[in-house]
Amino acid sequence: MLVCDICTQEVSSEDDMKSHLLLAHMEQDCWCPFCTLAGLTYDELSHHIHTAHADTLEPWCSDEEQSKGAHGGATSSSSSSSSTPDKDLRTGHHMKTPEKCWVPLDVELNTKKSHGSCKEADVPRNAASEAPGLDDDPPTACAAPIAGSEDLVIECPFCSETENSIDKLELHVRREHADLLTSPTKGHAKQQYECPMCSLVCANANILQEHVYLHLEDTCDTNTAKITSDSILARQLQAEEDKRRRIEESKREKVEFQKLQRQFGLDNSGGYRQQSVQNLERAVARGRMRPMDFHLHKAEMMESLATGVDDGRTKTSGVMEALRQYYNIAGPEVRRVWLCSPLDHFSSSAGDKGWGCGFRNFQMLLSSILFSDTYRDFLQDFRYIPCIPKIQAMIEDAWKEGFDPQGASHFNGKLQRTRAWIGACEIYSLLTSMRLKCRILDFHTPSGLSGTHPLLFEWVLNYYASDTRGAEGKVVCSSKPAIYLQHQGHSRTIVGIEERKNKSYCLLLFDPGCPSDAMQRLTKKNVDAADLKHFRKYVGGLKHKQYQIVAVEGILSPEERAVRLQMSKVFRAERIP
Repeated sequence: MLVCDICTQEVSSEDDMKSHLLLAHMEQDCWCPFCTLAGLTYDELSHHIHTAHADTLEPWCSDEEQSKGAHGGATSSSSSSSSTPDKDLRTGHHMKTPEKCWVPLDVELNTKKSHGSCKEADVPRNAASEAPGLDDDPPTACAAPIAGSEDLVIECPFCSETENSIDKLELHVRREHADLLTSPTKGHAKQQYECPMCSLVCANANILQEHVYLHLEDTCDTNTAKITSDSILARQLQAEEDKRRRIEESKREKVEFQKLQRQFGLDNSGGYRQQSVQNLERAVARGRMRPMDFHLHKAEMMESLATGVDDGRTKTSGVMEALRQYYNIAGPEVRRVWLCSPLDHFSSSAGDKGWGCGFRNFQMLLSSILFSDTYRDFLQDFRYIPCIPKIQAMIEDAWKEGFDPQGASHFNGKLQRTRAWIGACEIYSLLTSMRLKCRILDFHTPSGLSGTHPLLFEWVLNYYASDTRGAEGKVVCSSKPAIYLQHQGHSRTIVGIEERKNKSYCLLLFDPGCPSDAMQRLTKKNVDAADLKHFRKYVGGLKHKQYQIVAVEGILSPEERAVRLQMSKVFRAERIP
């Protein structure tokens, strides 16, 4: 079967096609499918279309079909019929359209007239009867409306818009439906844009971009909500962790504080009296003391506490005289030695063992003051050495008077019935309240090699030597009292200093930790160099980072005492170096 290029009429042979073209088209007036031009012959219409509407025909033809003739007589029709091309249903022109190309407007146009539907073209019956086979297959194309017809109504194939001319409709399609007119030609598949988040296929990049933005907004909202939730949870966990850590730190600090309180006797575990009784009972339980001796010692202790006077059980007298005799007849390595005024040695007892060294050193210092002619008459109220509880009460009285308020705050203003340690500040406050002029010096950092304190030795030498200028002999007995020496964890009493033949110096120290039995043996025999080993401290033997000393230098007047009282409000020691 052959198909007419103009009206798509199918005929069975080339002869029938020639007759059809002659009768239906050559002798009929043709009109242009792209404009309102009408009343043309076939050749005139073909020429008009390919000249006036060439730009409209180009996108409809594939590259392969453009190589063939686009118009002609029966020969072009026959040669094109085998490929079954698309046809213009109005004019019968052979409009070759590529695959997936947009359909020409007039394929889907609904041509409407006020009088009814389209009618068959008016073909003279006498002419049609002369052509063989035309009675059975009359032309089926609708007659084209005449340009300018007021009844013409054309509807857009893509929307419900209607126009009264093809030009207006074509303009409408190109404006409103341009995206539908840009389908790719054959061999070029339409580019599709697939969403990377949900696999949705979009027609162009702009739509895909807007679609992805929606995904991102949802994701951002979700992430923001998740971040907010995670942040709240993190803060809650952090708050719980901080609370747990604070509780643990508080417990640990409490335990450490209790250890310090117990170490320094501030744990309310009892004072001198309670510890004395406990140690006496322990000695009886272990068989080291008879019950009779227990009651005797307890009675003496109670009497001492009542009178405030030390019971003298740990006192050793005559040690300084034994030292003076030794240096006079022995000690060839010593060039010269300076000794303080005579004093008694006081050892720690069962009631103050582990914490009473400061009190015992004060007893030794006070005994040295009382042996000095300079202070004996002045201290009429202290003709006896007080016991430790009495010394505690004296320090509390000094605090109440206003001396060293910072130290009083440290001990909560209480020393009695405690095992609290005291140091150089408490000794200074107590001596000053007794109207004794004294100095407190702080050797806060080593002044020599290997962490030693040669300046401390130099100061002690000048302290004793300043009172014995012009004295002759190897042994120089000074009228100055002993010196209180404090370092971390312990205190001792400086009773003299040696100048050796090698130009080095050695301090002579009394230690409350030395038992009274050992000190008493020194007074019952001739002292030798081995006995002095526990008293001597060379420069290399004092390597604590810090040392403090309290030295008595005279008597204060009431006015001077008042000044010292005000100065102790902000306690400052002399720093050397």
